[in-house]
Formats: sequence, C-alpha cells, structure tokens
Amino acid sequence: MAEDSVAQDQLRAFIERIERMEEEKAAIAADIKEIYAEAKGNGFDTKILRKIVTIRKQDANERMEQEALLELYMSALGMVAAPSDD
Repeated sequence: MAEDSVAQDQLRAFIERIERMEEEKAAIAADIKEIYAEAKGNGFDTKILRKIVTIRKQDANERMEQEALLELYMSALGMVAAPSDD
C-alpha cells in the first residue's frame, strides 16, 4: 500500500508541475502576442516578424540550404531569374 501512495504522490507532483508550466506558457504566449501587437501598432508587418523569428532559430547551414532550394524552385516556376554562375 505504501508503494501505491508514493506512486500517487509522484503522479500528483508531476501533474501539478506540468500544470504550472502550462500556466507559465500561456502567460508567455500572451506577452508575445502583446509584443507583436505593439510592433504592428508601430507599422511593422507581423507576418514578416514571425518569419524572421523562425529563420533566426535555424542553423545557418539549414537556412542557406532552404534559401537555395526556394530560389531554385521559384526559378523553375519562372517567378525569379535563374541563378547566375558567377
């Protein structure tokens, strides 16, 4: 029986920790939303800001590879001039 009690206590502690983290996550998400709203109010495009945040999270090599593929695909679709071989 004591083992059941310990397991229940551990389970409760895990759940309570997760709940606290979820509350903090929600508060941080609300703060981030406010920052984007403030930026928008100052004339910045929030879609672009979000894209920049995403790009800055990436590894530099991964980002360069994605940019090269994007340029290649856009070129294939006639959306931009073909890359030159300088």
